[in-house]
Amino acid sequence: MRVAIPKEITESEQRVALVPQLVPALLKLGCTVLFETGAGNGAYYPDPQYQNVEFYQDATKLYQEADIVLKVEAPFENEISNLKEKSIVIGLLSPHRYPERVKALRDRHITSFAMELIPRISRAQSMDALSSQATVAGYKAVLMAASMTNRFFPMLTTAAGTIRPSNVLIIGAGVAGLQAIATAKRLGAIVKAYDIRTAAREQIESLGAKMINIDVKADASGGYARELTDEEKQKQQEVLFEAISKTDAIISTALIPGRSAPKIISTKMVEAMMPGSVIVDTAAIAGGNCELTQADKIVTHHDVMINGPTNLPSMMARDASNMYAKNLISFIELLVKDGKLNLDWNDEIISQSALTHEGKINHQPTREMIEGKS
Repeated sequence: MRVAIPKEITESEQRVALVPQLVPALLKLGCTVLFETGAGNGAYYPDPQYQNVEFYQDATKLYQEADIVLKVEAPFENEISNLKEKSIVIGLLSPHRYPERVKALRDRHITSFAMELIPRISRAQSMDALSSQATVAGYKAVLMAASMTNRFFPMLTTAAGTIRPSNVLIIGAGVAGLQAIATAKRLGAIVKAYDIRTAAREQIESLGAKMINIDVKADASGGYARELTDEEKQKQQEVLFEAISKTDAIISTALIPGRSAPKIISTKMVEAMMPGSVIVDTAAIAGGNCELTQADKIVTHHDVMINGPTNLPSMMARDASNMYAKNLISFIELLVKDGKLNLDWNDEIISQSALTHEGKINHQPTREMIEGKS
């Protein structure tokens, strides 16, 4: 079984799908590792650190030789055209963002597994790439906010007087939000958090933050939240307006899988914030939680800075790659036994994470989006 790791060609993507210390794990499974020269450079894993791998300077040849391709981002259509028919691609494939790429995978009879579709069950925790990368995003977002604001995060007692701590609001208490809460608390800020899921309260308070409650139950399957009704959205706006107006920094992390991010922070709310306040909108890749967010730009409105980074994990590529590679290895251990492919379609992890297989789109929401409902 020949497993290939190409260099990511998505602009600004610095992560790599395999780190040097995990090469032995693939070898132990009976795999031969093919590695594109320089693939790890962006994450500061230079080629000499990769031992017992076959290096390829030509990405096209690497794709044509591979039985399994490990990716971070979804492969472009020109990459897909170079894949060996009936080979396997594993990565964060973002099918709702790249329908044309899904079509190309289907038409080339490529079996593809989307890491973000792996069910969130206890047996699959070690494969949960969404959580591992969200951890990085939540941490980095707080550091960005702290560096952008013109205030200290912690309380400081000095000869020149006492500096009050900053007020930080975290919107969304999923993995990214919880990591943001923990990081902001470690930096000494006063932290409040908002989430529409009832289960979030205990997690928020266990980290030392105060929960903002709008008395709406919006829990959905998989640990996510459902979309609010118009009446619930109005109630949300009223409760959040006062909290936002007293906040020095906001980290927003609210996402709905496969859909645009909910608009939670209105322009009116931004205008009520204190001059010099900042918003780091980690949902920018899905349109943002703030009405004013622009992807990969810092916008200033009424002296409030709104930052919309779309790939925070890539900004911490070394550790993000390490975590992601471990997720991939855990998943591959289900697929490969003694160097041979063993796809057990009765395993819910394999069946639910399969995006395309044998010329068909397996994932129903993606299939309906591309082919329509039958």
